[in-house]
Amino acid sequence: MRQRRQDGTGKLTIAGQDAGDGHIRLEIAASYRARTRGLLGRDGIDGAILLTPAGSVHTFRMRFAIDVAYLDRGLNVIAVRSMQPGRLGLPRLRSRHVLEAEAGAMERWGLRPGVRVSVD
Repeated sequence: MRQRRQDGTGKLTIAGQDAGDGHIRLEIAASYRARTRGLLGRDGIDGAILLTPAGSVHTFRMRFAIDVAYLDRGLNVIAVRSMQPGRLGLPRLRSRHVLEAEAGAMERWGLRPGVRVSVD
């Protein structure tokens, strides 16, 4: 059964990894308005933001570089990319969700293709 998400906060858990206490602070952007706003106008983010549904992102008008993880329906990581401000990311055909964090964070967390994440 497909889980419908709403705007809010949660915790991201990376399977098989220990990111501090095992959880990463997460913002969930599920509405059109929240997804459109995303990280625009911010100077950084503590944790990550999940854009759902989403298959691609851009960094136009952003103030900092980000890491982007493309996730499939089962929250498995398809690809991870770093993006500088002013870039347009290529869409991923199987991507249903996009996870964004400050550049370098996903490498520290051990997030890479094939890893599964969960949202609480």
